Amino acid sequence: MRKQLKSTPKTIRETMEEREANYLSPHACLSRNSQGRLRPEEECDIRLAFQRDRDRVIHSKTFRRLKHKTQVFLAPTGDHYRTRLTHVLEVAQIARTVAAALRLNENLAEAIALAHDLGHTPFGHAGESVLNELYPEGFRHYEQSLRVVDILEKKGRGLNLTLEVRDGVINHSKGKSEIITDDLEGMPATLEGRLVRLSDIIAYVNHDLDDAIRAGILEEESVPADIRRLLGNTHSARLGAMVRDLIVNSLAEDGARLILSSPVLTAITDLRAFLYENVYEAHRVHNDFTKGQKILRELYYYFLEYDEYLDDSIDYSPETTRERRVCDFIAGMTDHYALDLYTHIFLPKPWSVK
Repeated sequence: MRKQLKSTPKTIRETMEEREANYLSPHACLSRNSQGRLRPEEECDIRLAFQRDRDRVIHSKTFRRLKHKTQVFLAPTGDHYRTRLTHVLEVAQIARTVAAALRLNENLAEAIALAHDLGHTPFGHAGESVLNELYPEGFRHYEQSLRVVDILEKKGRGLNLTLEVRDGVINHSKGKSEIITDDLEGMPATLEGRLVRLSDIIAYVNHDLDDAIRAGILEEESVPADIRRLLGNTHSARLGAMVRDLIVNSLAEDGARLILSSPVLTAITDLRAFLYENVYEAHRVHNDFTKGQKILRELYYYFLEYDEYLDDSIDYSPETTRERRVCDFIAGMTDHYALDLYTHIFLPKPWSVK
């Protein structure tokens, strides 16, 4: 009798890849179909490719620093205001909830969500604005997020994430552009990446409103009445209404597209415009941002001249300019570190008499 050859046992990862293929939507991005990494690596035997990406982001130093970076309110002293870290966690929670309902790849959505704001500066968009003004090549936080995962983390080696996560990171930003569009130019290639892009705005219009009410900048009754009638009178109700509407309407399209009903899409768009006018550009918030910009501007010019304190742990390529290194250093600072460094460098210290 012919001797039967023993088949090689499947790894845990391979078993999970099969499970994905059998369960996930045809519109989902399967882990085993990933286009790979910038530098080829041997696959993990227990984790899926996008799980590894998520873990690498969570264990990075840049991710930990997000807990001390502004979301809206500069260096808040209250324990309950959102920071950039809690923002990305809320985005990840929304993305995973919707991905589970639509049978998309939750691990991919989570990895993109956790990495999408790694390049944000201290003092939020005010810091981004001043670096864009000062750095000769311009500065955009989503490009810096990709630079963090490709180069700056791990002393210049980067995190070597999958191309799908990198694509979601570089294409997540929308500014004041249309929230949902059929024009896919500049959009993430995967449905999971587009979900994170949408989850980002659902998260911030809700939690920034919540923080503005907590700060006394707005009152609950300040929210336009038509928005409150449609979405609800509390943070929880509004968030739930948006997420539910996205899931129900996307499922009605067989999950091939992300869809919001026309009334809810209009409400989100109007709420975003309301926040820009009454919170982001409000006198009290804007004054703090102006002060933050002054701090970063003076630090930028200082580090163009002096090496003291400048981060030398990153193994930069020889062609990296001084301006690029300074921009990376300042973008990576927390609010507290920028404030402390500015105080140490520029403010006089009282003399003690013995």
